[in-house]
Amino acid sequence: MAAHLVKRCTCLLREAARQAPAMAPVGRLRLAWVAHRTLTSSATSPISHFPGSLMEPVEKKRAFTPYIEKQMDHLIKKATRPEELLELGGSHDLDSNQAAMILIQLSHLLSEKPEDKALLIQDAHFHQLLCLLNSQIASVWHATLSRLLGSLYALGIPKTSKELQSVEQEVRWRMRKLKYKQLALLAESCATLSQEQHSQELLAELLMHLERRWTEIEDSHTLVTVMMKVGHLSEPLMNRLEDKHVLNRAQDIALPHLCSMLLAFARLNFHPDQEDQFFSLVHEKLGSELPGLEPALQVDLVWALCVLQQAREAELQAVLHPEFHIQFLGGKSQKDQNTFQKLLHINATALLEHPEYSGPLLPASAVAPGPSALDRKVTPLQKELQETLKGLLGSADRGSLEVATQYGWVLDAEVLLDSDGEFLPVRDFVAPHLAQPTGSQSPPPGSKRLAFLRWEFPNFNSRSKDLLGRFVLARRHILAAGFLIVDVPFYEWLELKSEWQKGAYLKDKMRKAVAEELAK
Repeated sequence: MAAHLVKRCTCLLREAARQAPAMAPVGRLRLAWVAHRTLTSSATSPISHFPGSLMEPVEKKRAFTPYIEKQMDHLIKKATRPEELLELGGSHDLDSNQAAMILIQLSHLLSEKPEDKALLIQDAHFHQLLCLLNSQIASVWHATLSRLLGSLYALGIPKTSKELQSVEQEVRWRMRKLKYKQLALLAESCATLSQEQHSQELLAELLMHLERRWTEIEDSHTLVTVMMKVGHLSEPLMNRLEDKHVLNRAQDIALPHLCSMLLAFARLNFHPDQEDQFFSLVHEKLGSELPGLEPALQVDLVWALCVLQQAREAELQAVLHPEFHIQFLGGKSQKDQNTFQKLLHINATALLEHPEYSGPLLPASAVAPGPSALDRKVTPLQKELQETLKGLLGSADRGSLEVATQYGWVLDAEVLLDSDGEFLPVRDFVAPHLAQPTGSQSPPPGSKRLAFLRWEFPNFNSRSKDLLGRFVLARRHILAAGFLIVDVPFYEWLELKSEWQKGAYLKDKMRKAVAEELAK
């Protein structure tokens, strides 16, 4: 009897400890009060002798909590400042799901304030939330867990944090129980928000489950969502998603979903096996409905068709018409500038890849590169490449760095070689790829114009050496403009340790580009 009573008291004390706020100065007093009240209630209850009565006081208390929980959820969602969320975490009793929701909301509020993330990690209330989450991670709902991991990555939680490791381990344990879309969301988070080795190992496990469970997809919306989020991470998965025939479902897919599918294909430069039939259906659906879509979406869709080499003259004309494109000229918002950048690519496609195209085209004043064309953060690879090129060229007139073309693409460098492979003063000669050419002489017979293009890690499909659609389009345009291309991918450059190796690498690349052209 005594042993049974001790066991019951231990369980009740654990329950009381769970309800007590962690790290709070008054926590011990509240713990004692809750334990005393719970024990007294249990001892005096007429049904306390039955096994089910052990949790009776707790259940009675919880019977009054739905309104309070709903009110807390509302406060979390409407918070507009990190301080509000941290105060909620420090001044209220929370369950694990509410703690997770606060962390998710914090990541949203701080997504564009990286300087505040370091301060957040030092906050006592923030640590209190992490501790609560760690102690009750098993009770976090599946949907919340799938969003939580990405939020912790976004907040910059150290990879050695036991709380982050606890969430990652919980994901591993639950993989078989999570819905397919939740697995896709987790895979996207691992791929885009963290490049740490441990998260990439988790990504590999998630992709393996996605590849095995692809038959669980039952509707076109889920199919398109998964293609958009993680299709580029796994070629076997993308092939299985295509089998899940894309083509057979296309007749029934709503136009918004078909648009999303087209954009996903363009992002990955993915061509379905039965692409003629698929794109015939795309053109059929877009033919009558394209003008009625939101203008920026119209540009996105025609740009996607350009990437996939499926754009038709009527579609090019629709977005290059002056009455249409004028709304994006001089746009100040980032969205308008991105849309106009795609218009430049569409214009280049019409100019370089459709010799039969009769117009219209963007005016010369519109294709002139603006100040923002070169206003980009310099990457370590870009900086090293520029320094090596300066040493290789020796003189500034033997080449140009950071060349903004009228096609909407920026070359890392441009050089002009004569028939003997010697550098020519590039600025002295006519350059049709520039909106405002500086030279007046025609290049001598047998000369070759070379473009240096660096390819960073984000330019490639995950876990492959295949460029994403946007950069495949860039490469096609530069080739069509008459250049030989010197590709400088990050994975080759990282192997070079000395300045001599880097210079020799670029010289060898130049020789190979010229040799391949002569061999054609």
